[in-house]
Amino acid sequence: MTKNLRKNSEKKQLKKNYKPIIQKTIIGLVLIIIAGFFVYNNLIKKTEPAMEYYTFTKEGELVLSDSLGNAKVKIDIEIANTDYDQQLGLMKRVSMGEKQGMLFIFSSDEMRSFWMRNTLISLDMIFMGSNKKIVTIHKNTKILSNQSYPSTSPAQYVLEVNAGFTDKYKVNVGDVISWSVIPKL
Repeated sequence: MTKNLRKNSEKKQLKKNYKPIIQKTIIGLVLIIIAGFFVYNNLIKKTEPAMEYYTFTKEGELVLSDSLGNAKVKIDIEIANTDYDQQLGLMKRVSMGEKQGMLFIFSSDEMRSFWMRNTLISLDMIFMGSNKKIVTIHKNTKILSNQSYPSTSPAQYVLEVNAGFTDKYKVNVGDVISWSVIPKL
């Protein structure tokens, strides 16, 4: 019996001696994990390229009219008529006003196709031929997508506006556009 008491006493003493070591080990591991988290986050921030966001710059005004010339809506536009502006489009924008859009102006009528890569807002895409008459409308495009949105006929102009715009203002195939450019100072 004495031998069992001594063993129990020794076990209790060992547990008592190891308890602070176990606590310190656990605290040390927790601190290492927390420190590792902060180091990892800082490394990620340094290696990820900073996302640059763009804002709207009014460069003109555009009127959408029915086929008889009756105006439906007038909006402010940004113009994309260079390769760079056309490739950038409305990518990296977090918002756009209800009556704002981007007008893409190409040198000739061709079959066109757009996508939504790096585009953060859903759009309506309106394709127009060289006669400025709407030939194709794609509504509520999917953000951050590589899905192709093609014209159904050759187009020289494409207008991108917020999703829902064409329904709200009853814009249809066959309607026409006209625009004016604000002179740059």
